[in-house]
Amino acid sequence: MSGSFVHLHCHSHYSLLDGASSIGKLIDRAKSHGMNALALTDHGNLHGALEFYKKAKTAGINPIIGYEAYVAPKSRFSRGNASSSKEAAYHLTLLAKNRVGFKNLIKLASKASLEGFYFKPRIDRELLAELSEGIICLSGCVSSEFSRAVLNNQDTQKSEKEAIEIAQWFHGVFGERYFIEVMNNNLEIQRSQLEGAVRIANKIGLPIVATSDAHYADREDAEIQDVLLCINTGKFRTDTARMKMEGNQFYLRSPEEMYACFPGLEDAVARSQEIANTVEIDLELGKRHFPVYPLPPEKKDPDEYLREVCVAGLKDRYAGNEEMLPGGELSVVAQARLDRELGVIQRLGFANYFLIVWDFVRHSREQGVPNTARGSGVGALVCYATYLSHVCPIKYDLLFERFLYENRLEAPDIDIDFCKDRRAEIIQYVRDKYGEENVAQIGTFGTMAAKAAIKDVGRALGIPLMRVNQITEMVPDELKITIEKAIDKNIELKATYEGDSEARELLDIAMKLEGNARNVGTHAAAVVIADKPLTEYVPLGRVSGKTDIITQWSMGDVEEAGLLKMDFLGLRNLTILSKAVQIIHQTTGEELDLLKIPLDDKRTFALLQRGETKGVFQLESGGIRDLLQRMKPDHFSDIIATNALYRPGPLEGGMVDDYVAVKHKRKEAVYLHEVLKDILEETNGVMVYQEQVMRILNRLGGIELAAAYTCIKAISKKKEALIAQNESKFMEGATDKGLTEKQAREMWEMILKFAGYGFNKSHSTAYALLAYQTAYLKAHYPVEFMAALLSGDIPGRYFKRKDSLIEHIEDCARMGIEVVHPNVNSSDVDFTVKDKKIYFALSAIKGCGGGAAEAISAERKKNGPFKSIFEFCERVEASGCNRAAIETLIKAGAFDETGAKRSQLMAVVEKAIQAGASMHADRRSGQMNLFGEEIATPEEELPTNNMPEMDEFADKPKLMMEKEVLGMYLSAHPLEEYQALLATFCSHETTNLKDVKDRQEVIVGGMISSIKLANTKNPKPGAPSKYANFDLEDVQGAV
Repeated sequence: MSGSFVHLHCHSHYSLLDGASSIGKLIDRAKSHGMNALALTDHGNLHGALEFYKKAKTAGINPIIGYEAYVAPKSRFSRGNASSSKEAAYHLTLLAKNRVGFKNLIKLASKASLEGFYFKPRIDRELLAELSEGIICLSGCVSSEFSRAVLNNQDTQKSEKEAIEIAQWFHGVFGERYFIEVMNNNLEIQRSQLEGAVRIANKIGLPIVATSDAHYADREDAEIQDVLLCINTGKFRTDTARMKMEGNQFYLRSPEEMYACFPGLEDAVARSQEIANTVEIDLELGKRHFPVYPLPPEKKDPDEYLREVCVAGLKDRYAGNEEMLPGGELSVVAQARLDRELGVIQRLGFANYFLIVWDFVRHSREQGVPNTARGSGVGALVCYATYLSHVCPIKYDLLFERFLYENRLEAPDIDIDFCKDRRAEIIQYVRDKYGEENVAQIGTFGTMAAKAAIKDVGRALGIPLMRVNQITEMVPDELKITIEKAIDKNIELKATYEGDSEARELLDIAMKLEGNARNVGTHAAAVVIADKPLTEYVPLGRVSGKTDIITQWSMGDVEEAGLLKMDFLGLRNLTILSKAVQIIHQTTGEELDLLKIPLDDKRTFALLQRGETKGVFQLESGGIRDLLQRMKPDHFSDIIATNALYRPGPLEGGMVDDYVAVKHKRKEAVYLHEVLKDILEETNGVMVYQEQVMRILNRLGGIELAAAYTCIKAISKKKEALIAQNESKFMEGATDKGLTEKQAREMWEMILKFAGYGFNKSHSTAYALLAYQTAYLKAHYPVEFMAALLSGDIPGRYFKRKDSLIEHIEDCARMGIEVVHPNVNSSDVDFTVKDKKIYFALSAIKGCGGGAAEAISAERKKNGPFKSIFEFCERVEASGCNRAAIETLIKAGAFDETGAKRSQLMAVVEKAIQAGASMHADRRSGQMNLFGEEIATPEEELPTNNMPEMDEFADKPKLMMEKEVLGMYLSAHPLEEYQALLATFCSHETTNLKDVKDRQEVIVGGMISSIKLANTKNPKPGAPSKYANFDLEDVQGAV
């Protein structure tokens, strides 16, 4: 017998590492079985709910959104075991019947993660009773509370009574929406549960429904699921005592197969379709749920208030600028631009959005947290007026239409960079203002990318790590590379795949798991804000082991749900600028305002022309320094162009060469039309910016600016129909403007070519300002700037090979700036400046860290310098600075000033720590004299001078210790004794290689300081695929 059937218990890859199939594959398989509906019931979450809803609707499948909940045996707040299960929870299948039910599922899944997490995200009976409306409840798999009672063989009568009580409680809550769930995946435990469940259901008159607990789409994917569980549990496939789904029956069966599995229970199978027929979920996607900015009491209209804020902001911005603020009022140009932008914002209903951003940016400024906008929002005068961005779009000819236009459906996207160290303060301000329940960070999914999938699968299959790494290294380091593409691209990998059965199995399984979600993370910048508690719209959760609340949906789904997404980005360079300004004030007393520095400073441009831009924002790489030396920038517009030009497209297309040649009058720019000269003259006749392409489309082709940007997007995304539509319109407009058809065609071909290369000028201008500011500081305040830069390098230290901190210290040497050796009596937590010298930061020493550095600094500032290592240990508690930190300080030479040799210090470190521990214990026990004063140890009794007589370490091991903990040689260099010998053979040192002409032969000598093996992306047949990168270091530097 066969009839209709719908899967009501189904897992996707969002059942993290316990579901092998994508949502799309499950839907396709259900459709191929002729099913008109499908449920998604992932373990403990709603990660895939919206993706499932959209894809199912598109496929003509009725989406039944659900999840397999974990239910705490008692309260979700209690932390006890459930029948000794590590999960400490029972399973329960919950399905949304309608929109109300879906909202309640969101609340349940959120509370499970935020309130009930214990091994798993758990709800409890209290929540089920409170949030049952609109939810269909199935009693669950063999791990459910009902099934556990049914399967309790110790006392059959008691077991049945308990199972009946459980079923009756759930029936009392859900009524006719409660069903006894039975499964048959050829497991003995399921057959036992089925027998008991059917008996009890018939006894108390409850309906039964058959499900299949599908964890993968196709029967042959059972092997994939098995490997996935090995990855999940950290076990090998060969382990016998591990979690395993027996057999290959947990796939998306056909209706015929389901009826065959439940003889005599055909009604239970058919009931799945009856249940599905009652489900109707209609989500209001795209409807906005933005928060409302709380206006001052006397203000009633957000549009009018935004206008007031903008006018006041522009008057402040243009103060003293008679051209833009004649007679204290906005110029005609500024007023017209502002009116136009505010008109679009009002018609689109986005005034609240701009006020919200203005408010938290204003708070940021008030708190001294540096910030700036990036991206296309910089092209809006409104953003300049509200201090979101710091470049005037009128002055730099930036387009509002690149950012916002009349028919734009999605919300504007203003990305704000904040000082990285204080970004969290601004997010907390937003939480405080709009309510903790209304604000969260956006979740992300770590997926099994090509290399990660190979490593995970290789580990599960028990393949030796060395072999797995060999195969992984054959995969090219390319963005979004897939294993299939890698096999096509890399001959060695292809040969391995075709000739090695073990590697073939590894890669075949990895290909099937590639792209699946592996874990949940937090988006680096995105924050979501709603008008009501977020659980009205989106499920919430936490990343394991962290406290931050995140959305269970990724950014695209969050925005599609109508929620406001804001990007709070942490930019290290803003932190460096802020710190540099602080150090300048400390050393000179000067209050420097970086927004008021001249943008035509000769010393700054001289530094840029020399390419001395290590540490300068966006201008650090060797290639871009070469470009600066070729270009010789002498105007701010050159810096804007440099950001846009130094990318693969312009470099490969000859645009950079043309820009430089025209700038230095070695070539004349050719313009097909005077309009083009007007648009392209600022970039020496080269089409560099998207805004330039937009203006050409507009002024030559008669295409409106907003439509012009849509055209650019169509070209980059290869939307042929839209491209053709714009082509005919452009050809007509260009010929009307006097171009011949041939010239118009030539111009259109240029647009097609360069639209893909074009860079966002607004973004480039914002970042050019940051680049200029950092260059200005390096040119005028080199010591203070380099100290701030080095402090910014500390969090990213990587001692295994040369890191940015070492490169910047080498730059200090080139600049003639002395970096003083670490010293417990003069170094601070960060790099500091005194007498035009930079003092090495304690926290930049390997193994010392911020906590130890802060403890040392605080104690020294409170009670003066340290006289010896013994006194140091007596004053700084081990909890603040442990043995490992003290030893690393000795190796770094931080105790040299105390007069002891490093060999002696290493010999007595244990003794000093014990003496210090004893002193701290006495203090804690309260050893006081009769007057309540601490009993001090006479100085002569301190073991300060009890140093063993011994020789200092030889120079070489001493320097190696320095290198180990500092990442570099600071007091001397191992090659110094070979200087004369190297000079005999070498034609150049590493520092003057930049002056070498192309293809000039040179001889350099030194020592290999680091080496890294890699594989070529496309090796030639028969040629080796491995190569090595290495650093050659001499006394002056490295290359």
